[in-house]
Amino acid sequence: MGTNPFAPRRRATREVRIGDVGVGGANPLRVQSMLTTDTLDTAGSVAQIERLVAAGCEIVRLAVPSLREAENLPAIRAALAARGVRVPLVADIHFTPGAALIAAEHVEKVRINPGNYADKKKFAVREYDDTEYQAEIERVAERFRPLVRRCKELGRALRIGTNHGSLSDRIMNRYGDTPRGMVESALEFLDVCEDEGHRDVIFSMKASNPLVAIQAYRLLAARLEERAPGEPSYPFHVGVTEAGDGEDGRIKSAIGIGALLLDGQGDTIRVSLTEDPVKEVPVAKELARLAVAALARVPGEPADPGAAYVDDPLAPHRRATRPIGGALLGIGGDDPVRVELDLGPVATDPAEAARSLSRAFLRARGLACEGLLVECFDPAAGERLEAFAKALGAVGIDLPLAVRVEAGWAERASAAAGRIVAMAGALVTDAELAAAATCAARRRVPLEWELRGEVAQVPGLVDRCLAASAAAGATALAFSIDAEQPVQAVRIATARLRARGAGDAPIVLRHRRRAGASDEETCLRAGLELGAPLADGIGDAVALAGFGDAAAALDLGYRVLQGARQRTTRTEFISCPSCGRTLFDLEVVTARIKARTQHLPGVKIAVMGCIVNGPGEMADADFGYVGSGPGIVNLYVGKDCVERKVPEAQAPDRLVLLIRAHGRWVEPV
Repeated sequence: MGTNPFAPRRRATREVRIGDVGVGGANPLRVQSMLTTDTLDTAGSVAQIERLVAAGCEIVRLAVPSLREAENLPAIRAALAARGVRVPLVADIHFTPGAALIAAEHVEKVRINPGNYADKKKFAVREYDDTEYQAEIERVAERFRPLVRRCKELGRALRIGTNHGSLSDRIMNRYGDTPRGMVESALEFLDVCEDEGHRDVIFSMKASNPLVAIQAYRLLAARLEERAPGEPSYPFHVGVTEAGDGEDGRIKSAIGIGALLLDGQGDTIRVSLTEDPVKEVPVAKELARLAVAALARVPGEPADPGAAYVDDPLAPHRRATRPIGGALLGIGGDDPVRVELDLGPVATDPAEAARSLSRAFLRARGLACEGLLVECFDPAAGERLEAFAKALGAVGIDLPLAVRVEAGWAERASAAAGRIVAMAGALVTDAELAAAATCAARRRVPLEWELRGEVAQVPGLVDRCLAASAAAGATALAFSIDAEQPVQAVRIATARLRARGAGDAPIVLRHRRRAGASDEETCLRAGLELGAPLADGIGDAVALAGFGDAAAALDLGYRVLQGARQRTTRTEFISCPSCGRTLFDLEVVTARIKARTQHLPGVKIAVMGCIVNGPGEMADADFGYVGSGPGIVNLYVGKDCVERKVPEAQAPDRLVLLIRAHGRWVEPV
């Protein structure tokens, strides 16, 4: 991944100038967005650019689908100058090399998509021998070369922007629908740039699946390092495309973008939301702030934990762990990643606390709480804990109950405890660790070691907890982390467990809502701190603390798991952020389709404004709704277009009929 995964630093990149704005090198992380207006609408485009700049957007992209839009760029530039608005512009090109050449005269950067700059996607299956494949590469290169030469002459930057959903048929036939295919597609175009001596290049590897995006960026970073070992590399524009709107769009973006930023990858970002683009800017700025601050807190090189934290960071999969906790709602093994609530201290009124939880679970709309944790630090809390356990049963809540204790006082954990959570820190003695392990072994309940301390202390804490467990005969073990740098600390703990022969111990990812944090910050922070380990395949349960509303906590936990592709508990919507190519009001249409279909858990529905990335990006979806002309929609099942030229007014009803016909419809409750 280019940096030490246990103490990442920002990836070393060359500076690329986009007009007055430097990207990469020593420059700060840049925030950008894209217009949703028609580029032929000069007044509307200029007004939206002005609003974006006022919100803090540093680079603005415009859709340039044809020669007409390219020829209108001077008018937009002149109108901006008249208003005193100075911001670099980027022309977004698909299918039209001629428009790219015109646009290069008037903008500071040109973005091209390798999948469709010189190809048209037909989902054709064809076998290429090496000679034929090389001939195709040369054909594409010659189509691209004039733009590279002109950009070099004019001092324009180029963005080679691969999209998972629009890989060419040639790439698909050789590499498949894979991160490697995305990378190979981009590198073919880089070869032309380097051959022409043009190095003002930025890369992007976007996908609607955050895990695919993460893997593609990591693989690209590794391949670029192989091409020029030890040299500053090309900057990355990082994003998750078709992320959607609302909390889901923010969480998916935080997982995909945040995981990369925490690895030190990323020089400019865009959060792609199916909302007014002005709303993207503060989200991107907040995500950048959280990630940059987290990276700045990472200490120097930590002690080597003795093993890798995953088998292959370029292609991670969920860790193989042994189950603990019994057949009912166990943790680890083949069980899904669980969602647990950390309630903190036992309530002073246990009966009312149980009733409040019961009401919250009803509001959670079928999202199951799969475990509860309470703290027990004194004898009075122990008495309340017994009353709380009985009160839960009285309201019909039958859940595993974990009890957090100080290691030396594990006996205070109620007999009702299904798991003992013992706090282990540098000031906890070996005798206290032994007491916790002995208590768990005697009661035959799982023991979770909650490691508390600095990142550098984690390997030693793992060793001490394993030693205490072995001496007491406690074998049903799990681990969790309470550290200032949770992502790096979890990696180090996981690696140390592997090095000590305990790599199959389940990991509980604990996350606390910050006091005073907004709902948006809470979403983004959860996406960062929980989503990044989940994307690495680490995590057998997520536990949420600090939420006054248990239903909101459960909702957030399940949204993070769905965004990280670990569990599907609701309808999955893949919707693009809209741009000048969009053929209908994407926000309105997406909201309308959500209202009709959001009660279909496990069903994936794509809402695409045009066909540029639609058929490919939604190949992961079950059903697709794609703009194909003004007021006209095509409906898809997977990659197959099954209904063409459906009037927009009829399209939502026809989509519902399509879902019914394929046996995926249930009536809303």
